[in-house]
Amino acid sequence: MNAAARLVLSPWKYEHVTPLLHDLHWLQVPEWIEFKLAMLIFCCLHGTAPVYLADELHRVTDSNSRRRLRSASTSALVVPPTRRMTVGDCAFPVAGAHVWNALLSFVTDSATVATFKRHLKTYLFVRSRDRDLVERYVFKLPHSR
Repeated sequence: MNAAARLVLSPWKYEHVTPLLHDLHWLQVPEWIEFKLAMLIFCCLHGTAPVYLADELHRVTDSNSRRRLRSASTSALVVPPTRRMTVGDCAFPVAGAHVWNALLSFVTDSATVATFKRHLKTYLFVRSRDRDLVERYVFKLPHSR
């Protein structure tokens, strides 16, 4: 992605790539990974992903012991316990649940894939630039589905 940004804009050899990504309105690599993972989780929760992936995800509301928690009224996912931080946290159900639960409700409550993509990319782009902007951005967002 960084090489593609350099190819498109042809900057000086030692110019930083982050401003180039912002000029193109592209996500940085860590945010791009979160974007792809969140898209896959959204597809799993809405029945458009393979069944073997969707079966690995469980909502908090599906668990009898957690129905009375505040998080049961949200779209939060259960994060499965892991034994090893390095290997276990990279597994799809664990990493996906972490990414999904970290998203704001206006992103996860989107009704269509197009709306979800738009809100997710904008949220991740704003968050990568400045974490303080996220709070101001959320209040300016029109709540349309």
